[in-house]
Amino acid sequence: MARIVLVTGGSRSGKSDYAQKYAESLAGRKAYIATCPVIDSETAARVKKHREARAGAEWSTIEETFHLAKVISSADHDILLVDCLTLWVNNVMYEAGQAGRSATEEEISGLCRETISACRAHAGTIIFVTNEVGMGIVPDNA
Repeated sequence: MARIVLVTGGSRSGKSDYAQKYAESLAGRKAYIATCPVIDSETAARVKKHREARAGAEWSTIEETFHLAKVISSADHDILLVDCLTLWVNNVMYEAGQAGRSATEEEISGLCRETISACRAHAGTIIFVTNEVGMGIVPDNA
């Protein structure tokens, strides 16, 4: 079973940097699982910044906005950094909305159980990043 680490905090509080530094302190092959869909220029700039922060550090990047359990199950890396669970849940809700329905608590709980099962089968370390919703602010400008 994987060692699971949860890194949480307010928006723009340094969670991702902390999680990356922690992951880099561990020995083994590393993969960054990015759940953020690129929807605008601000998001593209943030994604670029995150990619640059991992450049040269022997990271693989896996972009997956929805199927976390599948990606975790198929990853052949020792350390997985999933950034972030908040966006992942948002993506589940968005996809349901695009299909003309609401994502139910049961659906999201089921996806979480699948993800936990995938973690149980992983032999390494999995670091999840998530937001403390309502903690901190999202600035309205640069």
